[in-house]
Amino acid sequence: MQDDEVSGAEWLAFDQVTSPTLRTKLMESGLDGRPEPVNASALLHDGGGRYLLHLRDNYPDIWEPGSFALLGGGCEPGDRSLEETVRRELAEEVPGLKIGELEPYAVEVTTGINGLAVPVQVFDGQWRGDPDILDLQEGVLLRWFTPDELPRLRLSPSTNELIRRHAAREAAAGACPAPVSHEAVPIVLGVHLYLEDEQGRVLLGLRHPDSAFAGNTWHFPAGRCAQEPAIACLLRETLEETGLVIDPADVEYAHTVHLVDSPGAQPRIGLVFRARRWTGALEVREPDKCLAWQWWHPDALPERIVAYTRAAIEGIAAGHLYTEMGW
Repeated sequence: MQDDEVSGAEWLAFDQVTSPTLRTKLMESGLDGRPEPVNASALLHDGGGRYLLHLRDNYPDIWEPGSFALLGGGCEPGDRSLEETVRRELAEEVPGLKIGELEPYAVEVTTGINGLAVPVQVFDGQWRGDPDILDLQEGVLLRWFTPDELPRLRLSPSTNELIRRHAAREAAAGACPAPVSHEAVPIVLGVHLYLEDEQGRVLLGLRHPDSAFAGNTWHFPAGRCAQEPAIACLLRETLEETGLVIDPADVEYAHTVHLVDSPGAQPRIGLVFRARRWTGALEVREPDKCLAWQWWHPDALPERIVAYTRAAIEGIAAGHLYTEMGW
């Protein structure tokens, strides 16, 4: 091949071109040999230091299997722009995830499953919702993480560096929290069971590491209310998770926690009910969600416990009926 001929491979690898004549022709043409991005992803953050990451399926034939990554994907023929690409991908992967303004932030180069370098247009966007209530169609889970939590994740070095660079920029700019809205908003309602044995110990379950909520952390027997009364939900969830049967007449209100993960996020209300009597043998009925049940003394709770679970136990011990967190 002559020096003034340019193959597709050379256009994809300008930095590796050694021919001075070829490099000069590329530079004089105004082109650097780097391909335009055909993939797009969304760097979603809450404006308060947390970043939304997607745990991908552990399939060997996909990019970054079993790793945390940004949401996004490849351009399709009907997409008129890379922003349209990333919005379509978000709608397909997570219906209900509504993002406002998206701004081009950076072009990152990653390695595709075929080993070739793939440029990705990364868009900057803000969202302050609860990922646990979203209907995830692809992957395992969505979760908020701070930059300090990244070292314990399976994450590509480029994504790690991207998030840290963005966080440093936000900190330097003095990012402000979102203004408080006084409009009515939907609230997630959860029910939680407070059980004490004859020694005064509280029943807690160790959540499965891959659980969408509070993985590898201790928590009450609990669930979210569907179109049903709170106590009916509590009794159903308790039976499904533990095998214990509780009479509604033996249930009494114990505590409420009103919380948000961060200012502006979707609020949640956790109702905690006490039952002083039950029947049945305690067992792990949903091993994909809970690994074990164990009784814990309120003064010696496990270190890895859901924060509002600890707050509720401490509130009940102190005779309080209500706790606020995260506001």
